[in-house]
Amino acid sequence: MSSLWNDVLPGFWSVWIIVITLGTIVISAWLLFANRKTDKVADAEGNVETTGHAADEIEEYDNPLPRWWFQLYVGTVIFALGYLLLYPGLGNFAGLLGWTQEGQWEAEVARAEERYAPIFEQYQQVPIPALAQDAEAMQVAERLFLNNCAICHGANAQGGYGFPDLTDDAWLYGGTPEAIVTSLTNGRNGLMPAWQQLGEDNIGRLTQYVLSLSGQAEDPQRAEQGEALFTSVCAACHAPDGTGNQALGAPNLTDDAWLYRQPGQPLEASIRQTLRNGRNGHMPAQAAYIGEDKVHLVAAYVYGLSRRD
Repeated sequence: MSSLWNDVLPGFWSVWIIVITLGTIVISAWLLFANRKTDKVADAEGNVETTGHAADEIEEYDNPLPRWWFQLYVGTVIFALGYLLLYPGLGNFAGLLGWTQEGQWEAEVARAEERYAPIFEQYQQVPIPALAQDAEAMQVAERLFLNNCAICHGANAQGGYGFPDLTDDAWLYGGTPEAIVTSLTNGRNGLMPAWQQLGEDNIGRLTQYVLSLSGQAEDPQRAEQGEALFTSVCAACHAPDGTGNQALGAPNLTDDAWLYRQPGQPLEASIRQTLRNGRNGHMPAQAAYIGEDKVHLVAAYVYGLSRRD
């Protein structure tokens, strides 16, 4: 029974939409034609009897519709019927032209590819450092960046909470042309495990040691106590000296670039939260969406961001 209902349901709703749509047009047209004339006859002086409705001493006359208004409405009915005949709008009926929004989009994309593909191919042959110096190419690259990257990294590419600043030299996975292309092509997945098992006291000591790596420790004694903890649980990713590991995407803890620093919050609190709860970062792969030629262009744009004066 349910299978039969599923087979009938799409057809039922299609017919329902057709009936509602055409019924509305037909009823509207009937009302128009039924009321386009009046049975009131003007007297010898040309005056017509009123309908009896009055507001603020203004009476409503029972006059026929103006010819221009009537003809304009008839034109809208004809247009509506013609539109529904040519384009989809009546349930499952696809229209005589066979138009679809997907088909129009695909045709526009195909025209754009035919027109602009040779330009992007030409840019792809230029090495990224040289391409980053091409002002005209970077205008195109900037538009690509704004359309695909700015939602996370910001229109000025300076990032935000959890999103890297692309204008400095603090690179999680490296700032070479090859590393940037890899990030854009394949995406990145960063994982910082939670260390709740250490306990709050040890997390506090470890936080002070991490702060000391960039000269910001508030309690040198606790920072010294946290060094052994860092060596045993953090050094494998961040290196014994805290300078990080770009092969793993482990950040350098000796500079002042903090990916998860809450605005208006002390740095110590942000580090504690990271150690306690861990972090998960995801950079989506872009090659599947914009193509390798555009990845090359955006990589040149990003490469040049941290090298501008």
